[in-house]
Amino acid sequence: MAGWTLEDIAWTEFRADRVDPDLLAVAKAAAMVEHNGADYAVYLNNVFADDPAIKPAIDAWALEEVQHGKALARWARMADPAWDFDAAFRRFVEGYKLPLDATASVRGSRAGELIARCIVETGTSSYYTALAEASDEPVFAQICRKIAADEFRHYKLFYDEMNRYLERDGMGRLARVWTGLGRIAESEDDELSYAYYAANIWPAPYDRKTAARAYARRAYAVYRRRHIDRGIAMALKAVGLPATGALQRPIAALATAFMTRRAASLARAGA
Repeated sequence: MAGWTLEDIAWTEFRADRVDPDLLAVAKAAAMVEHNGADYAVYLNNVFADDPAIKPAIDAWALEEVQHGKALARWARMADPAWDFDAAFRRFVEGYKLPLDATASVRGSRAGELIARCIVETGTSSYYTALAEASDEPVFAQICRKIAADEFRHYKLFYDEMNRYLERDGMGRLARVWTGLGRIAESEDDELSYAYYAANIWPAPYDRKTAARAYARRAYAVYRRRHIDRGIAMALKAVGLPATGALQRPIAALATAFMTRRAASLARAGA
């Protein structure tokens, strides 16, 4: 699946004077979440244990996720040579545990699991596009563009598999919407806040609210309406609703206003 490797990144074009400290902080957190793709593959392979058609795609997806983590970690170490990614990643996986012993989806069905994966890939594709456009550092921008393209392909992968499972799981539109909303609500769960803590705040004690606010202030600030428009359209499509038109526009407007105001409020509060 992968269309690039670490050797394809123009590392020699790195410009230390163009590194934004806020983007560096979220890149460190993102490196650990992405690098944890191997554990996600264990969970997904357990959920789809008797489906040989999807398992090679899951394994290929996980390899790309790990590569994303490696690229972001390498860039972060260039920007901050004192940062120890390996130590930070150990802290992260020790403090944030995935349900690796699960044999069924935590979403209640395989179709629900695939909807949740679509929502995640929607968010990451939009996020990395926003990061690329927000950065003046050329290497970071290049990495983020490549990751964003991968995440869009991952969305298409999980979307196609979702359609295969919707009928067999008997999942209606209301259940799809509920599952999608539930996964969106988890965007501020312990995964990102603990990754941000392990990368940027440790050795201070972990406080979920503090870490979540610090991450949100930096992450939300990079979004513009065009990124949110695209993300909302992809999310609506995943839950079986019209991706454009009268429904998409007001949702995107509300999401843009919320994220803009929250980023500004957290900045004023010194998050």
